[in-house]
Amino acid sequence: MNFELVIITVFGLIIGSFLNVCIYRLPREKNIVVPSSSCVICGEAIKPYDNIPLISFLILKGKCRACGAKISWRYPFVELLNSFFYLLAYTRFGLSFELIPIFLFLSTMIVITFIDLDFQIIPDSITLPGILIGIAFSSFLFPDPFELNSITGFINSLIGFIIGGGLFFLIALLSKGGMGGGDIKMMAMIGAFFGWKGVLTTTLIASLVGSVVGISLVLFKGKNRKTAIPFGPFLALGSVITLFGGHFILKVYLG
Repeated sequence: MNFELVIITVFGLIIGSFLNVCIYRLPREKNIVVPSSSCVICGEAIKPYDNIPLISFLILKGKCRACGAKISWRYPFVELLNSFFYLLAYTRFGLSFELIPIFLFLSTMIVITFIDLDFQIIPDSITLPGILIGIAFSSFLFPDPFELNSITGFINSLIGFIIGGGLFFLIALLSKGGMGGGDIKMMAMIGAFFGWKGVLTTTLIASLVGSVVGISLVLFKGKNRKTAIPFGPFLALGSVITLFGGHFILKVYLG
Protein backbone atom coordinates (compact mmCIF):
# COMPACT_ATOMS: atom_id res chain seq x y z
CA MET A 1 0.00 0.00 0.00
CA ASN A 2 2.82 2.44 0.82
CA PHE A 3 4.33 1.86 -2.62
CA GLU A 4 0.96 2.50 -4.26
CA LEU A 5 0.55 5.71 -2.28
CA VAL A 6 3.92 6.96 -3.46
CA ILE A 7 3.15 6.11 -7.09
CA ILE A 8 -0.25 7.81 -6.99
CA THR A 9 1.20 10.87 -5.25
CA VAL A 10 3.90 11.29 -7.88
CA PHE A 11 1.46 10.57 -10.69
CA GLY A 12 -0.93 13.19 -9.31
CA LEU A 13 1.85 15.79 -9.18
CA ILE A 14 2.91 15.05 -12.77
CA ILE A 15 -0.64 15.30 -14.10
CA GLY A 16 -1.10 18.43 -11.97
CA SER A 17 1.84 20.00 -13.78
CA PHE A 18 0.12 19.28 -17.09
CA LEU A 19 -3.11 20.78 -15.75
CA ASN A 20 -1.25 24.07 -15.26
CA VAL A 21 -0.46 24.03 -18.97
CA CYS A 22 -4.13 23.41 -19.79
CA ILE A 23 -5.29 26.17 -17.45
CA TYR A 24 -2.98 28.69 -19.12
CA ARG A 25 -3.32 27.64 -22.76
CA LEU A 26 -6.90 26.43 -23.29
CA PRO A 27 -8.64 29.79 -22.72
CA ARG A 28 -6.02 31.42 -24.94
CA GLU A 29 -6.72 28.80 -27.63
CA LYS A 30 -3.13 27.59 -27.67
CA ASN A 31 -1.86 24.08 -28.31
CA ILE A 32 -1.45 22.22 -25.00
CA VAL A 33 1.29 19.94 -26.36
CA VAL A 34 3.66 22.19 -28.27
CA PRO A 35 5.69 24.26 -27.77
CA SER A 36 7.29 23.23 -24.50
CA SER A 37 6.67 25.25 -21.35
CA SER A 38 8.32 28.65 -21.05
CA CYS A 39 8.41 31.55 -18.61
CA VAL A 40 5.33 33.74 -19.09
CA ILE A 41 7.45 36.85 -18.36
CA CYS A 42 10.66 36.47 -20.36
CA GLY A 43 9.60 33.66 -22.72
CA GLU A 44 12.68 31.55 -21.96
CA ALA A 45 12.05 27.83 -22.43
CA ILE A 46 11.96 25.95 -19.13
CA LYS A 47 14.62 23.26 -18.88
CA PRO A 48 13.45 19.74 -17.96
CA TYR A 49 15.31 19.87 -14.63
CA ASP A 50 13.47 23.11 -13.80
CA ASN A 51 10.10 21.58 -14.64
CA ILE A 52 9.92 18.88 -11.98
CA PRO A 53 6.54 19.18 -10.24
CA LEU A 54 6.74 20.92 -6.85
CA ILE A 55 10.47 20.14 -6.40
CA SER A 56 11.67 22.66 -8.98
CA PHE A 57 9.48 25.36 -7.47
CA LEU A 58 11.06 24.76 -4.07
CA ILE A 59 14.62 24.61 -5.43
CA LEU A 60 14.19 27.81 -7.43
CA LYS A 61 12.44 29.46 -4.47
CA GLY A 62 9.49 30.35 -6.65
CA LYS A 63 11.51 32.31 -9.23
CA CYS A 64 12.39 31.87 -12.91
CA ARG A 65 16.01 30.77 -13.33
CA ALA A 66 16.44 32.96 -16.42
CA CYS A 67 14.92 36.31 -15.41
CA GLY A 68 14.22 35.97 -11.70
CA ALA A 69 10.52 36.72 -12.08
CA LYS A 70 8.28 35.27 -9.41
CA ILE A 71 6.44 32.08 -10.29
CA SER A 72 2.81 32.08 -9.22
CA TRP A 73 1.94 30.01 -6.14
CA ARG A 74 -0.87 28.56 -8.22
CA TYR A 75 1.45 26.17 -10.06
CA PRO A 76 2.52 24.10 -7.05
CA PHE A 77 -0.95 24.50 -5.52
CA VAL A 78 -2.63 22.91 -8.55
CA GLU A 79 -0.08 20.09 -8.51
CA LEU A 80 -0.67 19.43 -4.81
CA LEU A 81 -4.44 19.71 -5.14
CA ASN A 82 -4.55 17.22 -7.99
CA SER A 83 -2.28 14.81 -6.11
CA PHE A 84 -4.46 15.15 -2.99
CA PHE A 85 -7.62 14.34 -4.96
CA TYR A 86 -5.94 11.30 -6.51
CA LEU A 87 -4.93 10.00 -3.08
CA LEU A 88 -8.43 10.65 -1.77
CA ALA A 89 -9.93 8.73 -4.67
CA TYR A 90 -7.52 5.85 -4.12
CA THR A 91 -8.39 5.57 -0.43
CA ARG A 92 -12.12 5.88 -1.21
CA PHE A 93 -12.47 3.53 -4.17
CA GLY A 94 -9.35 1.36 -3.99
CA LEU A 95 -6.96 0.45 -6.79
CA SER A 96 -9.16 -0.48 -9.74
CA PHE A 97 -10.04 0.51 -13.28
CA GLU A 98 -12.65 2.86 -11.81
CA LEU A 99 -9.82 5.21 -10.85
CA ILE A 100 -9.19 6.06 -14.52
CA PRO A 101 -12.45 8.00 -15.12
CA ILE A 102 -12.41 9.28 -11.53
CA PHE A 103 -8.93 10.78 -11.97
CA LEU A 104 -9.99 12.25 -15.31
CA PHE A 105 -13.10 13.81 -13.79
CA LEU A 106 -11.28 15.30 -10.81
CA SER A 107 -8.53 16.82 -12.97
CA THR A 108 -11.17 18.25 -15.31
CA MET A 109 -12.91 19.96 -12.39
CA ILE A 110 -9.62 21.57 -11.35
CA VAL A 111 -8.97 22.93 -14.85
CA ILE A 112 -12.51 24.28 -15.18
CA THR A 113 -12.33 25.96 -11.77
CA PHE A 114 -9.21 28.00 -12.44
CA ILE A 115 -10.13 28.89 -16.01
CA ASP A 116 -13.53 30.12 -14.89
CA LEU A 117 -11.97 32.13 -12.07
CA ASP A 118 -9.57 33.82 -14.49
CA PHE A 119 -11.71 34.29 -17.60
CA GLN A 120 -15.34 33.61 -16.55
CA ILE A 121 -15.58 30.99 -19.30
CA ILE A 122 -15.79 27.21 -19.41
CA PRO A 123 -14.29 26.07 -22.73
CA ASP A 124 -16.37 23.79 -24.97
CA SER A 125 -13.15 21.89 -25.65
CA ILE A 126 -13.50 20.52 -22.11
CA THR A 127 -17.23 20.07 -21.58
CA LEU A 128 -18.33 18.66 -24.96
CA PRO A 129 -15.83 15.78 -25.00
CA GLY A 130 -16.51 15.41 -21.27
CA ILE A 131 -20.19 14.70 -21.96
CA LEU A 132 -19.34 11.88 -24.37
CA ILE A 133 -16.67 10.48 -22.04
CA GLY A 134 -19.06 10.66 -19.09
CA ILE A 135 -21.77 8.72 -20.91
CA ALA A 136 -19.26 6.15 -22.15
CA PHE A 137 -17.62 5.56 -18.77
CA SER A 138 -20.84 5.66 -16.78
CA SER A 139 -22.23 2.90 -18.96
CA PHE A 140 -19.78 0.35 -17.61
CA LEU A 141 -17.08 1.75 -15.33
CA PHE A 142 -17.76 4.96 -13.40
CA PRO A 143 -19.08 4.26 -9.86
CA ASP A 144 -22.47 5.56 -8.80
CA PRO A 145 -21.73 7.82 -5.80
CA PHE A 146 -25.14 6.97 -4.36
CA GLU A 147 -24.98 3.19 -4.68
CA LEU A 148 -21.55 1.92 -3.77
CA ASN A 149 -20.04 -0.92 -5.79
CA SER A 150 -22.59 -0.46 -8.56
CA ILE A 151 -22.48 1.37 -11.86
CA THR A 152 -24.39 4.42 -12.99
CA GLY A 153 -25.62 2.82 -16.19
CA PHE A 154 -26.27 4.24 -19.64
CA ILE A 155 -29.91 5.19 -19.08
CA ASN A 156 -29.23 6.95 -15.79
CA SER A 157 -26.29 8.75 -17.37
CA LEU A 158 -28.41 9.88 -20.31
CA ILE A 159 -31.15 11.11 -17.97
CA GLY A 160 -28.53 12.94 -15.91
CA PHE A 161 -27.18 14.61 -19.05
CA ILE A 162 -30.66 15.74 -20.10
CA ILE A 163 -31.73 16.94 -16.65
CA GLY A 164 -28.38 18.62 -15.93
CA GLY A 165 -28.29 20.55 -19.20
CA GLY A 166 -32.05 21.14 -19.27
CA LEU A 167 -32.28 22.41 -15.70
CA PHE A 168 -29.51 24.96 -16.17
CA PHE A 169 -30.81 25.96 -19.59
CA LEU A 170 -34.12 26.75 -17.89
CA ILE A 171 -32.31 28.71 -15.18
CA ALA A 172 -30.46 30.65 -17.88
CA LEU A 173 -33.74 31.56 -19.54
CA LEU A 174 -35.42 32.62 -16.30
CA SER A 175 -32.40 34.60 -15.11
CA LYS A 176 -32.10 36.34 -18.50
CA GLY A 177 -28.40 35.73 -18.93
CA GLY A 178 -27.50 35.17 -15.30
CA MET A 179 -26.34 31.66 -16.19
CA GLY A 180 -23.81 31.16 -18.98
CA GLY A 181 -23.72 28.53 -21.69
CA GLY A 182 -20.55 27.08 -20.22
CA ASP A 183 -22.36 26.35 -16.95
CA ILE A 184 -25.14 24.59 -18.88
CA LYS A 185 -22.73 22.30 -20.69
CA MET A 186 -20.69 21.71 -17.54
CA MET A 187 -23.80 20.57 -15.67
CA ALA A 188 -24.74 18.33 -18.59
CA MET A 189 -21.28 16.77 -18.32
CA ILE A 190 -21.63 16.25 -14.57
CA GLY A 191 -25.02 14.65 -15.18
CA ALA A 192 -23.47 12.34 -17.76
CA PHE A 193 -20.98 11.12 -15.16
CA PHE A 194 -23.25 11.01 -12.08
CA GLY A 195 -26.80 10.50 -13.30
CA TRP A 196 -29.85 12.51 -12.25
CA LYS A 197 -29.30 12.15 -8.49
CA GLY A 198 -25.82 13.59 -8.86
CA VAL A 199 -27.24 16.57 -10.76
CA LEU A 200 -29.62 17.43 -7.93
CA THR A 201 -27.02 16.96 -5.19
CA THR A 202 -24.35 18.92 -7.04
CA THR A 203 -26.79 21.76 -7.77
CA LEU A 204 -27.90 21.90 -4.14
CA ILE A 205 -24.34 22.03 -2.77
CA ALA A 206 -23.15 24.53 -5.40
CA SER A 207 -26.13 26.83 -4.78
CA LEU A 208 -25.67 26.69 -1.02
CA VAL A 209 -21.93 27.43 -1.12
CA GLY A 210 -22.37 30.02 -3.86
CA SER A 211 -25.02 31.83 -1.82
CA VAL A 212 -22.79 31.93 1.26
CA VAL A 213 -19.86 33.27 -0.77
CA GLY A 214 -22.05 35.81 -2.57
CA ILE A 215 -23.55 37.15 0.65
CA SER A 216 -20.10 37.32 2.23
CA LEU A 217 -18.79 39.38 -0.69
CA VAL A 218 -21.70 41.80 -0.34
CA LEU A 219 -21.29 42.15 3.42
CA PHE A 220 -17.51 42.24 3.74
CA LYS A 221 -16.10 43.19 0.33
CA GLY A 222 -18.51 45.91 -0.71
CA LYS A 223 -19.84 43.98 -3.70
CA ASN A 224 -23.44 44.20 -4.87
CA ARG A 225 -26.01 41.85 -6.38
CA LYS A 226 -24.88 42.76 -9.90
CA THR A 227 -21.30 41.62 -9.27
CA ALA A 228 -20.46 38.74 -11.63
CA ILE A 229 -19.36 35.63 -9.76
CA PRO A 230 -18.28 32.57 -11.79
CA PHE A 231 -20.47 29.59 -10.90
CA GLY A 232 -18.21 26.91 -12.39
CA PRO A 233 -15.99 26.59 -9.29
CA PHE A 234 -19.06 26.02 -7.11
CA LEU A 235 -20.35 23.34 -9.49
CA ALA A 236 -16.92 21.72 -9.45
CA LEU A 237 -16.86 21.73 -5.65
CA GLY A 238 -20.39 20.34 -5.49
CA SER A 239 -19.55 17.55 -7.91
CA VAL A 240 -16.41 16.54 -5.99
CA ILE A 241 -18.35 16.44 -2.71
CA THR A 242 -21.02 14.39 -4.48
CA LEU A 243 -18.44 11.95 -5.79
CA PHE A 244 -16.91 11.27 -2.39
CA GLY A 245 -19.94 11.75 -0.15
CA GLY A 246 -23.06 11.41 -2.28
CA HIS A 247 -24.14 8.16 -0.66
CA PHE A 248 -23.75 9.62 2.84
CA ILE A 249 -25.52 12.88 1.90
CA LEU A 250 -28.49 10.97 0.47
CA LYS A 251 -28.76 8.79 3.58
CA VAL A 252 -28.71 11.84 5.85
CA TYR A 253 -31.26 13.68 3.72
CA LEU A 254 -33.64 10.71 3.66
CA GLY A 255 -33.29 10.58 7.41
